[in-house]
Amino acid sequence: MQKFIPYKNIQIAYTAQGKGETIVLLHGFLENSSMWEAITPVLEKTHKVISIDLLGHGNTPRLGYIHTMQEMAQTVNHVLHHLKIEHAIFIGHSMGGYVVLAFAELFPLRIKKMLLLNSTPLADSPERVANRNRAIRLVKQNKDAFVSMAITNLFGKESQEQLREKINTLIKEAQQMPTENIVAAMEGLKSRKDRSQVLKTFLGEKIFLAGEEDEIVLLESLQQLAQKTHTPLKVFKGGHMSHLEAEEELLRFFRKLD
Repeated sequence: MQKFIPYKNIQIAYTAQGKGETIVLLHGFLENSSMWEAITPVLEKTHKVISIDLLGHGNTPRLGYIHTMQEMAQTVNHVLHHLKIEHAIFIGHSMGGYVVLAFAELFPLRIKKMLLLNSTPLADSPERVANRNRAIRLVKQNKDAFVSMAITNLFGKESQEQLREKINTLIKEAQQMPTENIVAAMEGLKSRKDRSQVLKTFLGEKIFLAGEEDEIVLLESLQQLAQKTHTPLKVFKGGHMSHLEAEEELLRFFRKLD
């Protein structure tokens, strides 16, 4: 069951399950904490698992016109402070990984280990910023069409056929997000800075978890970053949604977390 913590005149939604060392789960863009529903039961057998709805997603309301990665990281810190958790293992999917890196920059001693799932420390390229600006215009004109296209494109071609029912469910759920919430996240995504140096100098354990067919965070780019930032890389089948496209393999990996 979700609980709520006051933050700047809104309420941050989160869940806390299990006992032991804390793992913090941070979802991606157009997602919410329900994305972890298959993973949480595995992790909570050995850990305390905190799953947070980031600003404007799930049951956490929008805070402003733009939701920067730093502001999202501040909300995560607020939740951990409220729960009296000093440090934790962090798992961030896509945008959630960007938030983990922003958190590491702001509060480096509060992270024991970071797992970046289908994520990157790089900022948006000029081309990606231009694409986001076009997407913002599309969202304002036809939100449902944008959401349908955006979520479908997160999956590899084979997965788009095999997981069609699940994809349709994700689309319908994301289409419930207010237009302003989607825009606030995209404004934050396109303005985020390169945090490769944050990752490189991070003193705890770190790992990239990548999709071999990921069209959002390209495997070739992560292979180069893995060398530059001294970050181990593990590759799973499928696209940008490894928690669904390679669910069993990813669960086996998470069972080994300590």
